[in-house]
Amino acid sequence: MRRLLYSLASAIAGGLMTLSFAPYDFWIAGLVSLSALAWLYLRVSDGQLLRGRSALWLAFCYGLGLFGSGGSWVYVSITEFGNSSVPLGLALTGGFVAIMALLLALPFYLLGRFTDHKISFALAFSALWFISEWLRSWIFTGFPWLFAGYGHIETWLSGWAPVLSVYGIGLLLAFTAAVIALAAARRLMPIRQGTHLALIGAALLPWPLGALLAQVDWTQPEGEEITVGLVQANIPQDKKWLPEFRGETISRYQDGTRALSEKGVDVIIWPEAALPLLYSQAPNLMQALQRNAEQTQIDLISGVLYDREDNGAEHRRVIHNSAAVFGRSPSVYHKRHLVPFGEYVPLEEWIRGTIEFFDLPTSFIRSGPQDQQPLNAGGVTWAPLICYEIVYPRMVADTALSAQVLLTISNDAWFGDSIGPLQHMQMAQMRALETGRYLVRGTNTGVTAIVDPNGRILEQLPQFERANMIGEIRPMRGRTPFMLAGISLVFALALPMLAVATLLRRKRKAQRDIAVGQATD
Repeated sequence: MRRLLYSLASAIAGGLMTLSFAPYDFWIAGLVSLSALAWLYLRVSDGQLLRGRSALWLAFCYGLGLFGSGGSWVYVSITEFGNSSVPLGLALTGGFVAIMALLLALPFYLLGRFTDHKISFALAFSALWFISEWLRSWIFTGFPWLFAGYGHIETWLSGWAPVLSVYGIGLLLAFTAAVIALAAARRLMPIRQGTHLALIGAALLPWPLGALLAQVDWTQPEGEEITVGLVQANIPQDKKWLPEFRGETISRYQDGTRALSEKGVDVIIWPEAALPLLYSQAPNLMQALQRNAEQTQIDLISGVLYDREDNGAEHRRVIHNSAAVFGRSPSVYHKRHLVPFGEYVPLEEWIRGTIEFFDLPTSFIRSGPQDQQPLNAGGVTWAPLICYEIVYPRMVADTALSAQVLLTISNDAWFGDSIGPLQHMQMAQMRALETGRYLVRGTNTGVTAIVDPNGRILEQLPQFERANMIGEIRPMRGRTPFMLAGISLVFALALPMLAVATLLRRKRKAQRDIAVGQATD
């Protein structure tokens, strides 16, 4: 019964973390959540930290709560738009949640190897939390969603984003949480007053330092402001690919473009896969878009399904999820990081066609080359990121190195009326903050927005409404520390923390061995 209660408490703590993210934005919930997890580690065995499988289980329960609540939109995508039955949707969502919870928990299997008390616990807990988030960013192509740092876009810790990224914010938050847990469990792990005060000071220091770092201008404006217009056509996902709705879709984008052109904008943005047909299927329309952009001197960037002939042995057509520029500098970017099942099917030869969810209409996309150049439109270089790509911090930072503005286009209609699109928007805000660049986000049903280099939303359209938006952006030059050094700066913090924790653990073990030897003598 005691084990069950602690497991349930850990799951509840994980669910509490979700309240720190959009749309709730209750940032302190994230701190309480991690503090509760750390306290449970201290409490479960009366101050003797859990080892191996027990430590893994407690973190696994935490992950179930986190992904079961924060990733609930996966069920919406699978059932409403993947045409799966409710039982199958629950099974697939449950499998996804369990896998992500296990990935979160894996590093905590080693918790007892690095610590057995006091300072070593705070150091190891926070470093392993970072490693947990890092693992989730690349295993099985990665799912870097629900990172603890995303709840701190507007707190003092946000100042660390251009230096340590969302990963570093999570590490610092976890360290503060571990110290809070130590204070709450002081009866279990007695700490000398001086050590206790030093720990509290170390845990609080990153917060005012973050406020100071937020005053640093890592990047600077370059050139004049440009005016961008975005078309949010609000095409229902269940009608998007219907041939009989194709005319209405094209009409909505053309009407929005005409209205924005009359306002004198410099660049117009259409969202991901705006046109429900292949590039080669509409040569007259594509030529008309190019002519109109040249005549009006207003460049258009649109999401398209770009197809080409494969020169390989199979000689079949290859389809990319792309962003195309129509205007003075025509060019195309092909999406590099694809969404499993939504854009391609893993183990395709075995599972495609077994259920309808494994045969979605867009699950045939081919990834583009890694060394693509930025897009040019309106006299500005744009770092293009399509949908899911914006959630990868290192990928965005690398793409921004040679660009002045971040551009992300998406079709979040797949999430339905869930918390998914709002979480997606929040992650895009963090990318602007990490790179010190304006971010323009064009979507089909929302959230369509413009974000400044400090991660603040300047303009935003309401969700699920057909509307246009106009806003001003500035091209930016310069590079943040995270763009230059990447996640290595966070490892430069985490690995020494683990090393110090290990040394403290060994020192304490040696002291115990000496005490036992003296007692035996």
